[in-house]
Amino acid sequence: MLRIQNYVRPQTLEDAYHLCQKKNAVVLGGMLWLKMQKRSVHTAIDLQDLGLNRIEETETDFRLGAMVTLRELELHPALNSLTQGAMAECVKHIVGVQFRNTATVGGSIFGRFGFSDVLTLFLALDARVELYHGGVMPLSEFVRLSRPTRDLLIHVIVPKQSRRTVYLSQRNISTDFPVLTCAVSKMDGSITCAVGARPGAAVCLHEIPDGDPQTVADAVTDQLSFGSNVRAGAEYRARICRVLVRRALQTLNEQEG
Repeated sequence: MLRIQNYVRPQTLEDAYHLCQKKNAVVLGGMLWLKMQKRSVHTAIDLQDLGLNRIEETETDFRLGAMVTLRELELHPALNSLTQGAMAECVKHIVGVQFRNTATVGGSIFGRFGFSDVLTLFLALDARVELYHGGVMPLSEFVRLSRPTRDLLIHVIVPKQSRRTVYLSQRNISTDFPVLTCAVSKMDGSITCAVGARPGAAVCLHEIPDGDPQTVADAVTDQLSFGSNVRAGAEYRARICRVLVRRALQTLNEQEG
């Protein structure tokens, strides 16, 4: 059980940031994975009054507030048009509609969970994150940070680019955590491939030369490391990776054709 001593709803980002610097302070996000933990939290910070629940579209990108829900991503016409339906595909297996109505973009990205479908897709889209004090940085750089930051993630920025995108995952049952996640995008003849649930956090390979789907899938898999847990073994994950990457590339080729 999660025990909370103080629950706070700051009215400004500056107040939220200062609260976050306190020892044993936690940003709640959607409060879905946190509530399953067995720990005591001194200060729980709720960001719902800070206007971070909007999806803003500009000429160059989409700015997703940290409190935007996964269900909003699933149903957003412009985001799904940009990604050829990959946005909806990456979240539709996450538990159920009630869960996705509460789970947030910020919680999914900031936690850098190995099982995160959302993190995998956003890496393949060359997304960026905006931190309150740290500014804007590539998501791929944020994922590699060696220690958790006490900064606030306030936006995830998805660029509007003429890339085609496919998202695939392998699950033992439809609403379980994924055994492996895979997002592949192609733009100007160059391929970007993100693979997650290895079972570690997703990693992304950039500027992969186009070619025969099986050859590219073998090359991608050979550059990645895989581990074992209760859901699957490392060898099985490597085999699945070759299959998912090949299928994604074949789908992209069919779309271009």
